[in-house]
Amino acid sequence: MTPPRLARALAAPEPGWTTSADAVVVGSGIAGLTAALELRTRVPHVLLVTKGRLSSGSTVWAQGGIAAALHPDDTPEAHLHDTLVAGGGLSDPEAVEVLVTEGPDRVHELVARGTTFDLGPDGGIALTREGGHRADRIAHAGGDATGAEISRALVAQIEAVRHDPGIEVVENALVLDVLTGAPDADGRRPAAGVTLHVRGEGSRDGVGAVLAPVVVLATGGVGQVFRSSTNPPGATGDGIAAALRAGAVVGDLEFVQFHPTVLWLGAGARGQVPLISEAVRGEGALLLDVDGHRFMPDVHELAELAPRDVVAHAIVRRTAATSADHVLLDARHLGADFLRRRFPSITERLAAHGIDWTEEPVPVAPAQHYHSGGVVTDLRGRSSVPGLYAVGEVACTGVHGANRLASNSLLEGLVFAHRAAHDVAARYDAGELRSAPEPEARPGGSALVAAAARSRVQRATSDGAGPIRSDGSLRAAAGRLAEVRTDAHLAADVVADPQAAEWETTNVHQVATALVRAAWLRTETRGGHFRTDFPAPDPAWERRVELALDDDGTLAEVAPRAAR
Repeated sequence: MTPPRLARALAAPEPGWTTSADAVVVGSGIAGLTAALELRTRVPHVLLVTKGRLSSGSTVWAQGGIAAALHPDDTPEAHLHDTLVAGGGLSDPEAVEVLVTEGPDRVHELVARGTTFDLGPDGGIALTREGGHRADRIAHAGGDATGAEISRALVAQIEAVRHDPGIEVVENALVLDVLTGAPDADGRRPAAGVTLHVRGEGSRDGVGAVLAPVVVLATGGVGQVFRSSTNPPGATGDGIAAALRAGAVVGDLEFVQFHPTVLWLGAGARGQVPLISEAVRGEGALLLDVDGHRFMPDVHELAELAPRDVVAHAIVRRTAATSADHVLLDARHLGADFLRRRFPSITERLAAHGIDWTEEPVPVAPAQHYHSGGVVTDLRGRSSVPGLYAVGEVACTGVHGANRLASNSLLEGLVFAHRAAHDVAARYDAGELRSAPEPEARPGGSALVAAAARSRVQRATSDGAGPIRSDGSLRAAAGRLAEVRTDAHLAADVVADPQAAEWETTNVHQVATALVRAAWLRTETRGGHFRTDFPAPDPAWERRVELALDDDGTLAEVAPRAAR
């Protein structure tokens, strides 16, 4: 299959205003807020950019909790073991060791910043268990509103210093492209800031440029690349797409986690769909097929608590065997009082759809939930582009490998945002990052995809690169994506202007194209990547698939290497 070509910039007006900062942080989830708070007192001026309001980051939607070895009987080594097992042989042991050893301290810092976790009878943080964990190590808040509580606490910290000279917050701003300077001796173009579009608030309306020697991407996931997802509408893959266009290496894009238990709303469901947290199964809920048969004990020794990819694939196979669209999550035996107290948000959400899960099983099916791949970084958050960092879901640190272990995502964003911010500060103190390079136009052209094409892109990705894939499905998806017009701004007969919906759709298309390419290249089954034509793992593929754009925009595979 011929490698696709992608533009190296979004089609957009020239910036109408310019400002500068010592570091730009893009995103307001746990990773972006942590990075901004850590940088605020360590560099003279940090600019925090968020696509919506400060409180609209994806972290708000995290239900289950944050994993860390906080119990006296638990250990970082045990957490490391469970993470490596879930990662299917592709997790970087060094990155995982950083995660599990630094994680407990970072969680305690969250508490110091005002996060209120649920407490146990002894007054300590209450811990529960989720799929893939062999110990109770999931801290939660508000029963099933952990992300919302963490976000509330961190946003409050930002609000408390919003008017300090060391930090500036720009809300309702979509970052378009990472600016880059002239190539260095190794041919790498260093980050020089970002272009962004501020929507309707403040004096900096329209497209502008922020010049900075450091850009920290914390833009979250790629959920809207698929037809249905647990991700919010803003998860359009902006960070991965912008990093690709800037020349960054991306990796593990094929490893998409489909959450096994998402509320099934019918075959026509689109956009964000309600998640039924894995913590529900952690508390003892059972999975049944439409005939009432409990099927997970026949699939895995951990039954309903098997890693998510195992459960999702088992559900897909079971629905096929029963000619059904869904299976059932039965939590009735846990008791109405317990369900309402432990999972108030889920109880309320289900009731809004006319479901009383204290009296009836809940119809569920897999949907896109988390992306294990992203911008390849080292242990300090540095990408292959000098000055460009990535933290949180947009990054590929090596922690997750082929499959993310439940509730490791919030911890990863927290730990690596902290490390990235401290690395930036150390480099600033050493005099390395005192000024931004002069931005220079990149070769490779610009692109714009009509907003009307988004459903077409989502359908191609979902049909071709969903939970079950094959050579045929991926070739078909690649062909359909290649047919999408990427020069809508030049076409007289296409209604599309450079604006937010079109820029987001262009990002969705570019990420979908790269994801399908990576999935086609990996001719094996591993973790979140299931190929019917290659149904077993292959030791030859115990390495990362890494991709980058050449100067002409060709999406080329970077020389293979072992998973780090």
